[in-house]
Amino acid sequence: MDLGLKDTVVLVTGGSKGIGLACAQGFVAEGARVAIASREAAHLAAAEATLRAAGAEVFSVVADLADPAQAQAMAAAVQARLGPIGVLVNSAGAARRTPPAELSAAHWQAAMLAKYFTAIHAIDAVLPGMAQRGAGAIVNIVGTGGKFATATHLPGGAANAALMLASAGLGNAYAAQGVRVNAVNPGLTATTRMQEGLEAEARASGKSVDEMLQLRLKALPMGRICTPQDVADVVVFLASKRAAYVNGAILSVDGAALPMVV
Repeated sequence: MDLGLKDTVVLVTGGSKGIGLACAQGFVAEGARVAIASREAAHLAAAEATLRAAGAEVFSVVADLADPAQAQAMAAAVQARLGPIGVLVNSAGAARRTPPAELSAAHWQAAMLAKYFTAIHAIDAVLPGMAQRGAGAIVNIVGTGGKFATATHLPGGAANAALMLASAGLGNAYAAQGVRVNAVNPGLTATTRMQEGLEAEARASGKSVDEMLQLRLKALPMGRICTPQDVADVVVFLASKRAAYVNGAILSVDGAALPMVV
């Protein structure tokens, strides 16, 4: 199936590892012109090496998206190099998981900055241009913690919930201008963030990290952890012309772990 992404300029924030890198690989496979962004130059260099080893060219930008000025500079650099951005995938930012007894006001503020505002700043940098051109797709990679509260992920879950609402609202607000905004909620996914979450849960419960992992695995209906590729396949489709009438949607990619009607 042709997804209609050939030569589309795609910017993936948090594109140097995990789900973001898998998304970059997926868009490259569809013939898109891909840029990736991250705070860490070393991570970007490693990602570039991985992509180029597979025969792909990629443009990378170092940017801390907690700073709106750096988000604007990132978008400007990508457009100067590759042309107008047709697709934005927000995979940057993750709130630290913290047992509830350890929470302070700083944790709540940090979570909003790390997860919500990193996406909002990137959106602000590309959305006006998309609206002016009458076309564009934004996919925000969020997380099921915004729908189902867990004790060790309360600040991050609150930020996720805010980002889901912003995604649905922006999709509605900009639909008439040809811009689609959707969100994807991965479940437990095999990334470094999963390990951090298991460590926080272990501290809160008094169990070992391996015990927590086995408990989580036992609760997964499909019997396995989600992979970054599982999420990337959905993201690439949502960004494509084959999803032209999908807008303002919040899609779970959790293997039916949270059987909810929404």
